[in-house]
Amino acid sequence: MTKTNHFNTAIISRSIDMKRTSKRRDPKVSRKNGMIKVLVTDDHAISRAGLAGVLQSEPDISVVGEAVDGQDAIKKATKLKPDIIIMDVLMPRMDGLTAGKEIKQRLPNTKIIMLTISEREDHLFQALRFGAQGYLSKDAAINEIVDAVRRVNEGITMISPPLVSKLAAELRDVREEPSISKREMQVLQMLGEGLSNEEMAQQLYISESTIRTYIHRIMEKLRLKNRSEAVVYAINNHFTNTPGFAE
Repeated sequence: MTKTNHFNTAIISRSIDMKRTSKRRDPKVSRKNGMIKVLVTDDHAISRAGLAGVLQSEPDISVVGEAVDGQDAIKKATKLKPDIIIMDVLMPRMDGLTAGKEIKQRLPNTKIIMLTISEREDHLFQALRFGAQGYLSKDAAINEIVDAVRRVNEGITMISPPLVSKLAAELRDVREEPSISKREMQVLQMLGEGLSNEEMAQQLYISESTIRTYIHRIMEKLRLKNRSEAVVYAINNHFTNTPGFAE
């Protein structure tokens, strides 16, 4: 069984279970009611519909649309302005990486989770460069994908464990030994452990704006472009011992 078929089977099974125990909500329910608006993009109809069904059955998630390729994703994202886009990497007409970069330029506040069977290092690194907040393997359990939607919506980066070492290797070759303060080290460690800005502020007894300042300084000193790269750097340089997802 291929990875794609395995993913489809898991999605279908979970979707059927959810339909038996819950009603589908109106997909037009807005964020005003506390819902996380999600756009699902995948050229495989079974994968797309199954994942959309699983997400829609969650009490705090509303699937506002589905897209069949990168071009369709750009069009629908511009119209629907979702909070989260789940984007397949390999698609016809326009791939997810090209579409993701374009969407981030148009809608910088929309968060993107790449979902893929690809293990190519250049795909992983390109996603981080344009600002994707999640990069998950299609081998990930369905509940991990659902959890990633919630965590990414909170501003936390999610990366499947098997992919972390590939990303770290890319960063390791281009970074020099940094000179960062003790407080910056604490913030970097918390980034690697998956804490949100609010959680870091509470633990360190400082404001969220101060946390954002520390993160900005860290990225400047380490020549990192975004929060995702900071998470990978923290894990690669052993600032955290947290197992599982790099959040």
